[in-house]
Amino acid sequence: QVQLVESGGGLVQPGGSLRLSCAAAGRTFSSNTMSWFRQAPGKEREFVAGWGNIIKYTDSVKGRFTINRDNAKNTVYLQMNSLKSEDTAVYYCAGRPGLSLPHVGPYGYWGQGTQVTVSS
Repeated sequence: QVQLVESGGGLVQPGGSLRLSCAAAGRTFSSNTMSWFRQAPGKEREFVAGWGNIIKYTDSVKGRFTINRDNAKNTVYLQMNSLKSEDTAVYYCAGRPGLSLPHVGPYGYWGQGTQVTVSS
């Protein structure tokens, strides 16, 4: 079992930046597919970015968001630049064993979520 804890959310103006962190407690972090999802009010949860056997981004964040991982620190990051109001959501970190297509298939481990609000 892997426990995930997100941090780094907050309120930011349009055009600003935030970096989310997801710390994982577990022995096999480096061999896990790790991804970020988000859920806006009244909408379904959607895939944002993931690192498995490939790195994948949803189209709406390409060129603005970057996913990184530090296996030595058991941490995955989501650097978010040029934020827009439509990026407002609760962001969740998710993981599963093995390195696979990050935007496909279910995830077994989820964090509690961190709120990102983009507003002037």
